[in-house]
Amino acid sequence: MGVTVDGRDEESNSSTLAVTKSRFRYNSPLVQVCLIGLVCFCCPGMFNALSGMGGGGQVDHTAANNANTALYTTFAVFGILGGGIYNILGPKITLLSACSTYVLYAGSFLYYNHYKHQSFTIAAGALLGIGAGLLWAAEGAIMTSYPPPNRKGSYISLFWSIFNMGGVIGGLIPFILNYHRSDAASVNDATYIGFMCFMFAGALLSLAILPPNKVVRDDGTRCSNIKYSKVSTEVTEILKLFLNWKMLLIVPASWASNFFYSYQFNNVNGLQFNLRTRGLNNVFYWGAQMMGSIGIGYLLDFSFNSRRTRGLFGIAVVALLGSGIWAGGFANQLNYSHSKLPEKLDFKDSGSGFAGPFVLYFSYGLLDAMFQSMVYWVIGSLADDSETLSRYSGFYKGVQSAGAAVAWQVDTHKVPLMSQLIVNWGLTTISYPLLIILVVLAVKDDTSNNSEQLTSKEANPVSVDGGTGKTT
Repeated sequence: MGVTVDGRDEESNSSTLAVTKSRFRYNSPLVQVCLIGLVCFCCPGMFNALSGMGGGGQVDHTAANNANTALYTTFAVFGILGGGIYNILGPKITLLSACSTYVLYAGSFLYYNHYKHQSFTIAAGALLGIGAGLLWAAEGAIMTSYPPPNRKGSYISLFWSIFNMGGVIGGLIPFILNYHRSDAASVNDATYIGFMCFMFAGALLSLAILPPNKVVRDDGTRCSNIKYSKVSTEVTEILKLFLNWKMLLIVPASWASNFFYSYQFNNVNGLQFNLRTRGLNNVFYWGAQMMGSIGIGYLLDFSFNSRRTRGLFGIAVVALLGSGIWAGGFANQLNYSHSKLPEKLDFKDSGSGFAGPFVLYFSYGLLDAMFQSMVYWVIGSLADDSETLSRYSGFYKGVQSAGAAVAWQVDTHKVPLMSQLIVNWGLTTISYPLLIILVVLAVKDDTSNNSEQLTSKEANPVSVDGGTGKTT
């Protein structure tokens, strides 16, 4: 470790590789983004389904709220450090160690189902925060640096769709296993065991991810010239992020992007619906995320020729849609509070009363995917190399997790529901003009990229083994 690939040798090869035409090469960006999508399908996708039930599937939300506070506190630290750790360890070790913590977290709720002791659950949450920080820093680096620059929106939407299919399947697990328990308060053991099986599969699948210097795009360029970094380098570069004006403009969007989960999961889905209906709602919530990511990904890649114009248009669309959805949430929130709890809705028995809150929860999922995909696209447009983007993504996830840690305690302390909604609405609204400023000042339109790559490729062709990425 701490070894770098010789810059001159790599430069002579990285932009001149002749590759097979198949996009389904093992070392292609498409296959690698699909693989990281499947890893996230199994691990954070199932975690999202578990959290989306409200209280981790328990009638008392206290244990889950405290575990999530511990989780996002350590996540905030290791999210920021995660990019540097990824640059030192590479994807396989980083992802395998990260995915293992998801299995432990689901198992802690299985333990809690029997013994009602919070200590194990909170400790598992803290460990998961470390693992999640590493996983999302690695994911961010792969998703933003592996794709070609003019197709980052499409690859982000592809990843987001695969990842959120985990939430869809994960939502079906409690729905099916608890279908005949319409009056049940907490999910059964089989639900947690099902989550653990998927998470363990994700840990094994992470071993299939290639490092960036072995991934070759269709035009023959490598995704990164650097194989490993140094600890001293990463510490210095991570500290610089706190003075980087680009990162500072992203802070409100980062803080907002997970802050609303405690409100949506616990106080919309958790308070308004019974157990089996919460599972069904999550199928559609995460399904809506797939739709939202595909829609915004198309706009950010194909709506206009200018990359900067596409970014500004995408932000405008998300801002308008988001304002409408939060306005609908405001109207819904007028109907209940902590002191005036609503009657639990059931998808079969509640008739038309189920429709409005269900559509709102679906819309929250749609907005979440569009908002986060938009932010990832902006981050991916700020650089092209894996090293820099892993740090940027880690910073984004770190700030995001700090906001989430605060949000889960806000819910634990029973802050008025209307106040929670207004804060969430306000945070997302503040982020839009700052992202517009960032796109205007920092996102460049590169019209010469393709011609430069073609000239370089013709000048010095090199062949590549499609399975290993080795030059010949």
